[in-house]
Amino acid sequence: MKGFIDCHCHISAEEFDSDIEDVVDNSKKNGLIALVAVAEHAGEFEKIIQLSKRFPGFVFPCLGIHPVQGIHPEEQRGVTFQDLDAALPLIEKYKDQLLAIGEVGLDFTPRIVNSETGKEEQRRVLIRQAEIAKQLDLPLNVHSRSAGRPTIHLLKEQGVQKALLHAFDGKPSVAMEGVKAGYFFSIPPSIIRSQQKQKLVQQLPLEHMCLETDSPALGPEKQVRNEPQNIVVAAEYVAKVKGVSLETVMEITKQNALKLFPRLKPFITA
Repeated sequence: MKGFIDCHCHISAEEFDSDIEDVVDNSKKNGLIALVAVAEHAGEFEKIIQLSKRFPGFVFPCLGIHPVQGIHPEEQRGVTFQDLDAALPLIEKYKDQLLAIGEVGLDFTPRIVNSETGKEEQRRVLIRQAEIAKQLDLPLNVHSRSAGRPTIHLLKEQGVQKALLHAFDGKPSVAMEGVKAGYFFSIPPSIIRSQQKQKLVQQLPLEHMCLETDSPALGPEKQVRNEPQNIVVAAEYVAKVKGVSLETVMEITKQNALKLFPRLKPFITA
């Protein structure tokens, strides 16, 4: 089965509420064969599960607690253990349907966290979710904004075997520490306007790359709603940088996604 796998998107975002059918149809028309739908907080878990039932074999759920809580910038804050408490019963309830635990991670952006106490709370929440992932034999779908090295070090310390570092914003040298640990890195369409991600792709081996859109964010254009169909933008750029065909990028990133997310295999033939 040929096609792209969007390894990290927020298809449950309210930006898609009015035209979700069209968004999914356009995704399929543009070569997508699977969407990996990540959560940010417990309040959207049920919505993601319902979307996976509405689009079976195409939308695959990941449940987890994001290191940043609060929708609007002025409300945003670092995650606490209380946020995780609300999520745990739902993760247990739906554990057999999950593709991964996510979106989890660390976010040390100064406006989000400006104390060691806040950073330590994020670490505790990530460690707990890493433990859950190991218990369920699931990979982690990971956020690591302004915290690339601390995130990779924590994952390695916790013995995490399978992880996707989404839209990694660290240095290529730090990313290579993740490669040595066997982790994968997903590349969004915003690569066409990000020198940092362009440098990252130059050094990352294609065998450790996946594709993502992070829809509705990280699109080709700033402040314009991103959609899963834009995954081809990321794929074309990776093909150009690596000097290989678009078909090669499609196939290798698909195989990488199947290694990372074993529960995809019954739905997507090699």
